Amino acid sequence: GDPRHRAGHPGVRKMKACAALVGMAIAASISASALAQVRVAQWNVTNYSSGRVADFSNSIYGVYNGRSMAPDVIVAEEIEQGGYPPGGTQPQGQQSVNSFLAILNGAAGSPHDWAAATYMLNNGDTGNALFFRASKIVLVSTTALTQNTGSGPNQPPRDTQRWLVRLYGYASNGAQMYLYGSHMKAGSTQADQDRRTPEAMRIRNDAEALPAGSNFLFCADTNIQSSNQAAYQVLIGSAPTTLGQFFDPILTPGSWNNNGAFHIVHTQEPSTQMDDRHDQVLVSATLRDGGGLDYIGSTTIPYSTTTWNDLNHSYRCWGNDGTTFQNPIATTTNTMVGPSIAASLIATVEGNGHLPVYLDLRVPAKVGAPAAVDFGTVPVGSVATATIQVFNAADLARFSRDGTDAGIEVLSYALAASSGFTAPPGVFTDHAGGGVNTHTLNMSTATPGPVTGTLTITSNDPDQPMLVVTLTGNVVGAPCPCDWNHSGALDSQDFFDFLTDFFNGSADFNMSGETNSQDFFDFLTCFFDGCP
Repeated sequence: GDPRHRAGHPGVRKMKACAALVGMAIAASISASALAQVRVAQWNVTNYSSGRVADFSNSIYGVYNGRSMAPDVIVAEEIEQGGYPPGGTQPQGQQSVNSFLAILNGAAGSPHDWAAATYMLNNGDTGNALFFRASKIVLVSTTALTQNTGSGPNQPPRDTQRWLVRLYGYASNGAQMYLYGSHMKAGSTQADQDRRTPEAMRIRNDAEALPAGSNFLFCADTNIQSSNQAAYQVLIGSAPTTLGQFFDPILTPGSWNNNGAFHIVHTQEPSTQMDDRHDQVLVSATLRDGGGLDYIGSTTIPYSTTTWNDLNHSYRCWGNDGTTFQNPIATTTNTMVGPSIAASLIATVEGNGHLPVYLDLRVPAKVGAPAAVDFGTVPVGSVATATIQVFNAADLARFSRDGTDAGIEVLSYALAASSGFTAPPGVFTDHAGGGVNTHTLNMSTATPGPVTGTLTITSNDPDQPMLVVTLTGNVVGAPCPCDWNHSGALDSQDFFDFLTDFFNGSADFNMSGETNSQDFFDFLTCFFDGCP
């Protein structure tokens, strides 16, 4: 289904190149208030069961200098779960999810369209949860990765959840993404690291088994201090194959712990000291290939080491303005989120916790065109043309944050007509929400009779990479001059009608400029010879 993987088609190769150029242009134009279409956030919400309503509301929907976190998806860890409360019909984890969902839908500035995946009772002390805006995201399925979860050596302490979601209004795999929610073992000892590695392995093995071309993201409190640790290398390495490989979208490897060189990307700990990059979102190769659903940002330039406002990336650590390494995040002087949101972020962690991170994804193009084009009835040997309008049908009203098409893929397509018809050559483009492209098609009129065919629109629409439009027309022979009343049949009525016009002086049959006896004789010759 996804044209990015139909590499043998020449038109698609051209469109991939065009899409890559468009992607580079978008990445270069990212602003501080990134014009995201789908924003995916990762957040360890610090043993959440209820409360902290005002601070979470302000952290998520507060606005500073036009900037707001305002995500479309949140993968959360440390959802308090417990068991079933006395007399309760829902596990504590579901009640915790319901409480956080109420915050999302009740916050000032919220679009009030949030939903949540049903909570899965988790092996371990806390669970993971998925929250999403139902106007943009459709939940397809929820899966738990439970292999070897336990409290012993070389065991991950908690289960991993995997959610499959799809963009609203789309149907194909190219508009889907698998989201892995993970909370890995804390600590820096070798024993701690050895308990993170098996969780990374089961995630990597699961990703390797996904359908070819799948989009997937790893959203986690990794508790990993360095990209050289085994668990991280399992995720980002090229073995066993590259199918399940994860990538750091901001290209920032290294030893993050207590290292001021990485202060811009530290996520822990906002209320005491910012000194580590525990919280991350990693992406699949398909989300950084320049086509379709894709990370909005550079795939070659590492994240800035001097400013949080990196115009090459949409990835952000919300609240870390990079000014307080090994100290709490700045509040009154915070240049990223301002004093109010910064204070709320500190309050949400209740003394020890994490800042959220997020990235923005571009929405795929959609092709729009009529189902059929009719050339009508045309004479044999004439020039027969018809027009077709092709446009980018991606839902601008649903996905745009600022009313423009920034962050929606440019439609790229080519036209190919079947025998008897011709279409303009080349590759064409169209932006979402703009005008339409009008193309002139031609139909052969060499032979009388009905004509049918197809126009194939090959595009970067993941749902309809090859849209087929029906073409029809009817070619008729030259009109018979002695079918005087144009009834389609030569009969006595034509003779009587001609006589009436002849005696009225309006039967210039031979087009001589006047009605005379020669017109009468010429008509009789045609009438008795019959029409061809």
